[in-house]
Amino acid sequence: MKLIFQMVMKYLLVAMISFGIVAPQVYAETPKEKLTIPDWSIMWGDPQGGIQEVRTAPSKDWITVKNGKTSPEKPAEVNSAWIKFQLPAQIPIDFGIYIQGIHAQNIRIYMDDRLIQEIRFDFAFDKQRVLFPIGNEDVGKVVYIKLETSIGRLDLHSAIMLDNFTVLTRAFLLYDLLNIILGCVFLFIALIIPIASFCLRKGRDTSWVLISVLNLTLGIIFITYSSFIYINFTNFGGLYSVLFDLSLAVFLPTLTYYFEKTFADGKYKLICWFRKFQVMYSVFLILIMLVNQFNGSRFSEVYFFASVTVLGYIMISQFILMIGFSILFVKRGNKEAIIFSAGFASLAFMSALDLIYFYASSQSYQFSLWRWGVVGFIIATIVVLGRRFAINQEQIINYSKELEFYNHQLQLSEKMEIISALAASVAHEVRNPLQVTRGFLQLVAARTDDKNKEYMGIAIEELDRASVIITEFLTFAKPQLDEVVDLNVFKEISQIEGIIVPLATLHGGRIIVDVPNDLNIRGNSSKLKQVLINIIKNSIEAFQVDGQIHIWAYAKHEKVYIHIKDNGEGIEPTQLIKLGEPYYSTKTKGTGLGLMITFRIVEAMQGHLEFQSQKYIGTEAIICFPSIAVK
Repeated sequence: MKLIFQMVMKYLLVAMISFGIVAPQVYAETPKEKLTIPDWSIMWGDPQGGIQEVRTAPSKDWITVKNGKTSPEKPAEVNSAWIKFQLPAQIPIDFGIYIQGIHAQNIRIYMDDRLIQEIRFDFAFDKQRVLFPIGNEDVGKVVYIKLETSIGRLDLHSAIMLDNFTVLTRAFLLYDLLNIILGCVFLFIALIIPIASFCLRKGRDTSWVLISVLNLTLGIIFITYSSFIYINFTNFGGLYSVLFDLSLAVFLPTLTYYFEKTFADGKYKLICWFRKFQVMYSVFLILIMLVNQFNGSRFSEVYFFASVTVLGYIMISQFILMIGFSILFVKRGNKEAIIFSAGFASLAFMSALDLIYFYASSQSYQFSLWRWGVVGFIIATIVVLGRRFAINQEQIINYSKELEFYNHQLQLSEKMEIISALAASVAHEVRNPLQVTRGFLQLVAARTDDKNKEYMGIAIEELDRASVIITEFLTFAKPQLDEVVDLNVFKEISQIEGIIVPLATLHGGRIIVDVPNDLNIRGNSSKLKQVLINIIKNSIEAFQVDGQIHIWAYAKHEKVYIHIKDNGEGIEPTQLIKLGEPYYSTKTKGTGLGLMITFRIVEAMQGHLEFQSQKYIGTEAIICFPSIAVK
């Protein structure tokens, strides 16, 4: 997904450069004081006699319009009009006329009474642009333009530009470049998304299909909205017009459904109802389009009213609905909702502005803001998709870590179970014979001389030591807390300082203790001291030059944390995860039973023990116990 985002941004950058750098160069060559056409005139209707009758039409039939202004509103039932303007008295060589905005299906251009250009659209598309050359032989001549339509709009809504023909040709060619580039980008995304979706689980298929359909329809809309392809590939104009209408009819309900699927998911009946209405109206539009196509465009006015006027109001309602719910979702504070809502809001706001301008200008305004809203929406979609990928990847990594942890715990549990069974067997099979042997030794010692009594005493002491070892071995599997009381962490650590400080000094190191006296836990005093001494002793044995152990403690979230950190040789990550396993030790003469007992005692006191270490930097033991309040 990162690659897709980079390619989209690359194509957008190319589009910006093409539109923002190349286009200004079009007019950079234009002289500051260039020739202009101050005004032009329009006459509604088509007089009998064609161009000859038009040339001799009285001046009262013509309406004068200042150049750059939009023509007056077309009278009802009028399907044709004539426009005329006079060329200046001086025209340089290689000049031309460029009119960027004309609404008409058919155009004929005359120089006085000579036909110089004709454009005919036999399909429902009326966005025209005309460009033709003029020279110094055309000075003072009058240009007549005949406009015809069968779908309603008929006007000239842009300035008549007089300039160098090469400069105007560049403007003519680059006018729709941005739309075509953006359309190709969206089509590319629509192609890539289904390929990427094969790697996803089925639960995400719907969302990815919707995103792909949105990009596909947007790409077609952008390309088929450009008048460039109609003017230069007129033979396929009918197909382009049908593709535009179909794409728009599919895009709008799909957008609403995607909005509903992403945020509402059926929770808001208003969105669901509106989406169903859009689907039905889109089907209705497609049926009207087919009827109009199969009847030679006889119902063009009806179809134009349904697909432009009515659909425009539906789109305004849709975007207002989206903006309202976007604000609601933003207030909830969800990050994805904020990103999506910003994208949807930009699309809805820009499109709503376009539609308002369109109807405010009597349907002569050229839509332009909507494409930036679309770009904002698609970028927001891609950002959220990338964010979801990152979240999913992070979840997979966390699941992998948890699986590894639980697997480790399972293995440790199995080992503990084996040791527990072994300890029970030892306790039953070994302790009883030892006790019997100890009793007989005591009887024999009472009847023997002093020399033999000394030997008997040594034997009894060794038997007692063996019994203690068996008791400690039982601790591996299930440590017994003989007496559970309230413990003050400061006092417990202070009581073992007399043992550990001299030991650290003997090994050329020192111990720093920073423990407040208001930390209290519940447990067994001797067992806690055994844990602390065992960990500190391991740290002392890891001393290097200028060894140091820092012991500190604090309370946080109803827990008491005890940290024991040294600057010793440290432990490798592969060794760190094995600490606490039976018979595993990093020492050459260690058995691994000491840390195992430590872990089991901490667990018995409802605590948690964790080690953090870096090789040649040091090791830190973090012990956590539930905190208790002092009575």
